[in-house]
Amino acid sequence: MSTLSLAPAFAPAPARVRSTMRLTRRGRLVVFLTSLFLVLTVAFMLAGGAVGTDQPGEQIPTEIVQVAPGDTLWGIASDIATDGDVRSMMQQIERLNALESAGLQSGQKLRVPVITE
Repeated sequence: MSTLSLAPAFAPAPARVRSTMRLTRRGRLVVFLTSLFLVLTVAFMLAGGAVGTDQPGEQIPTEIVQVAPGDTLWGIASDIATDGDVRSMMQQIERLNALESAGLQSGQKLRVPVITE
């Protein structure tokens, strides 16, 4: 008769050996400051890629429009948009006035592009 021996499928993890080396308060401070320096250096290097040009941007001719009661951004944009592209005109007006939403208040003054034909 033959003998059958089974090996365990999972070997127990070896006992963790504690290191005798420990960081002092000064050592932890050095590690922290070195890490901080490396992170800031990488951040400044990445941010250095965003630079302006020597050429000024193209200025869009604008005029000021005062919002009347009941006016909407869609209505103002549709009055100005001669090509029928109201959505792009709304986006231009929002960008010119740094609007966070399309909601307007009565009496509010908006810069709108002047369309010359």
